[in-house]
Amino acid sequence: MPAEWERHEATWIAWPHNRDDWPGKFQPIPWIYADIVRHLARGEQVRIIVNDGAHQRSAERTLKHAHVPPDRIEFFRWKTDRVWTRDSGPIFVTHEKNPALAITHWQFNGWAKYPNYKRDEKLPALIAQKFGLDRWRPELEINGRLRRVVLEGGSIDVNGCGTMLTTEECLLSDLQQRNPDVKREQLEQMFADYLGVRKTIWLGNGIAGDDTHGHVDDISRFVSPDTVVTVVENNKSDPNHAPLQENLRRLRSATDQHGKPLNVIELPLPSPVWFRKQRLPASYANFYIANAAVLVPIFNDANDRVALRILGELFPTRDVVSIYCGDFIWGLGAIHCATQQQPAVD
Repeated sequence: MPAEWERHEATWIAWPHNRDDWPGKFQPIPWIYADIVRHLARGEQVRIIVNDGAHQRSAERTLKHAHVPPDRIEFFRWKTDRVWTRDSGPIFVTHEKNPALAITHWQFNGWAKYPNYKRDEKLPALIAQKFGLDRWRPELEINGRLRRVVLEGGSIDVNGCGTMLTTEECLLSDLQQRNPDVKREQLEQMFADYLGVRKTIWLGNGIAGDDTHGHVDDISRFVSPDTVVTVVENNKSDPNHAPLQENLRRLRSATDQHGKPLNVIELPLPSPVWFRKQRLPASYANFYIANAAVLVPIFNDANDRVALRILGELFPTRDVVSIYCGDFIWGLGAIHCATQQQPAVD
């Protein structure tokens, strides 16, 4: 599995349509998507999944008003339940020989929480068929029978050289349990077999408000083969303080696939974001690394500029662009959750 900063052929998104994801706040969401697409289109194709012709025409009007060049956009009419392609979409893998690009189609089960996922679960198969790509469905023998392995793209992050980040809360917890009766060592073997991962670094817990129960793309991300950014909370009374300090400790004692220590950079969190008495999973770590830019969620917070400065220094050859996500995060996801990269191959 290539690192996110390696060259993309395209980025996949699904155009928003499920108003229940943003109850009472859906109106600004298509415009936020248009802003995301406008920046992505500067450096790569944007492949947009829509439900039908009417949905596509609505998206086209919004993108036209936002001055997005139509030649950088492709539409695909497949019905979806929701729009979080990071988790429901394919995880692409590459190889030096033909076929150079393939799809791993892990089971998606609505984060072991939501019932509306069966349309989304089909996306990897639809994309593989459309582009003539090989597709592998990871399976394990559990209690005498083969069972597909559940994995979401937001629960892992790789450096493209064989090391991966994930969390115990998401993949090993009894709550929102993805893979009952599957052990840590079995998952690590699956990561090796299907993603080329030689070293798995297990962090502890994710951030408060994360309904995925511990996705790593809200807390710790590779920004180069040997460098990780990880969010911290300095307020000791905040529920995020202790678990994030534990993650920081684990990263500082971790090594990469060659046994070398990681360079660990601390990234602040914004002040807690609340709406309708619910704490939302606002995090600067949910950025997306595109060909021409790094898209960073911001929240009209004093730490916005701090996070942008840190990421700007880490990505000197890309524009670090802020996307206001104060409304978007009411859907319990941000920019990385809504995107999925398709690697470029020679």
